[in-house]
Amino acid sequence: MLFSELPLANSLQRAVRAVGYEQPTPIQEQSIPSLLEGKDLLGIAQTGTGKTAAFALPILQLLLDSGKFRAPKTCRALILLPTRELAIQVADCFKQYAQFTAISTTCIFGGVGDASQKNSLIRGVDVLVATPGRLLDLIGQKAVSLKALEFFVLDEADRMLDMGFIHDIRKVVALLPQKRQNLFFSATMPDDITKLAATILRPNPVRVEVTPQSTPIERIRQELYRIDKRRKGALLKELLLEHSEMKKVLVFSRTKHGADKITRVLEKAGIKCAAIHGNKSQTRRQEALKNFKDEKIRVLVATDIAARGIDVDDVSHVFNYDLPDVPETFVHRIGRTARAGKDGIAISFCAPDEEQDLRAIEKLTKVKIPEGDKAIFEKLPPPQKETPESEMRNARGRGFPRREKSAQNPSKAPKQPAPKPVQPAQNSELPQKPGHQKRRRNRPGSRARRRMRESGNTPN
Repeated sequence: MLFSELPLANSLQRAVRAVGYEQPTPIQEQSIPSLLEGKDLLGIAQTGTGKTAAFALPILQLLLDSGKFRAPKTCRALILLPTRELAIQVADCFKQYAQFTAISTTCIFGGVGDASQKNSLIRGVDVLVATPGRLLDLIGQKAVSLKALEFFVLDEADRMLDMGFIHDIRKVVALLPQKRQNLFFSATMPDDITKLAATILRPNPVRVEVTPQSTPIERIRQELYRIDKRRKGALLKELLLEHSEMKKVLVFSRTKHGADKITRVLEKAGIKCAAIHGNKSQTRRQEALKNFKDEKIRVLVATDIAARGIDVDDVSHVFNYDLPDVPETFVHRIGRTARAGKDGIAISFCAPDEEQDLRAIEKLTKVKIPEGDKAIFEKLPPPQKETPESEMRNARGRGFPRREKSAQNPSKAPKQPAPKPVQPAQNSELPQKPGHQKRRRNRPGSRARRRMRESGNTPN
């Protein structure tokens, strides 16, 4: 099947040709006809399978067919996404597909001022792409209403639950009109996601599953390096310096502090890089992402906030600097490469305390990750001997409690401070030294001292 064979308006067909689409992907081929019939859809698809076009094109076609016009401070289609980066990218896709129509698209998200976003909603919009928090905020300010909504799309539903958006989603769903078409997309379908889908979709939705759940894209070649935490930075640096074909590299860190630390190590080695995580302002994050897309920097270091929020073409390598605690997150990370039919490489570092995470990932993906070339270790500094203190420091943040110093090494237990001498109370009847007279201290110039001076009782 070709896109030209789908029942889309000429303006949409023209936009499809402009973006270079010829043949629909499996999820597009299975979803678009059913959505054009007005059916609800439950889509299970990995990132990078073309699902944005799978729901955007039929929504735009149905908006054109309805002949309705947007009302002030309302939207006709709502696409709910977990991250700002993903919301911006989906909004850009809608604008590309609707470039030859009069359909308007607006994107709202937190982390920036809301004045311009409220101004864009005054006249109403056809398609509103939003993150849950900012949407509820603007609804509370009466800047937008969902009473005229016709289409509701919940994308990356499993990521929504991982990020704690379940309560916000339920608040949004409670505000939706009863008559609407629902689209629900998720890369995985655990029990919590299935229950959430049942509360949103109408009975008997069309189910589209294009790949087995949580299976990495087969075109990705994987490698594994077992290494202690202290030498991960040196290993990453050596691999980047040795392999010039690593031109567009995405590195995932578990923590924000770790992402900044990796960036400092690479910058010191002369490798152009930038970090993107929750502590960065939206402007800094967008700037780093743009520089990465334009290849002004070679390496982008990110936390899992970007695991599904980065849609960059031609990412050659993905590094799992820290293995994720949740196995499904591994799938979304490595899915940043091998997109649009191209090949990619995913390299993972595994420290001794991450072996359990590695086993969980291999069990989920049903893939035994082969180990990389061990000759690279000869170029690294020798491993340092771990102390009980360093072991506990490395374990922090992974659910292990801190131990007291005395428990780690009793011989180095802190000495108890010597008891302070007991000071006599003010009114105690302790014996005084001979000739000692207790004097009352007064501030110079105080009224009490002046009275003593006038009466001639000032002590010598």
